[in-house]
Amino acid sequence: MATSDRTAQLRKGVLELAILAVLDAKEYYSIEIIEQLSEHPALTATPGTVYPLLARLDKAGKVTTRWVEAGGGGPPRKYYRLTDEGRAALADGAMAWSELSGAMHDILRGRGRAS
Repeated sequence: MATSDRTAQLRKGVLELAILAVLDAKEYYSIEIIEQLSEHPALTATPGTVYPLLARLDKAGKVTTRWVEAGGGGPPRKYYRLTDEGRAALADGAMAWSELSGAMHDILRGRGRAS
């Protein structure tokens, strides 16, 4: 799917909130997070986009990590889960998103009307 620059910029702005929402359900390792995002084509992201976001969330204390040995001799996996600070950021972000998307919906619905 071709992505316009505008779409890419809008998606970057909401990926952090989307990752927090994914991790609200349970802990995941990075590839599982990418798979969860890919279930929504507008949020599809590459590891090169998601890994830096996860590192930033970890550094900010919004997620915590733990290493888990993979079965079958594979490499260990780094699992991420929300902290209390991450849950607070998710709640704040969800509220801001609701207000912003509602306002944009109203403006876009009313475009073209004479004032």
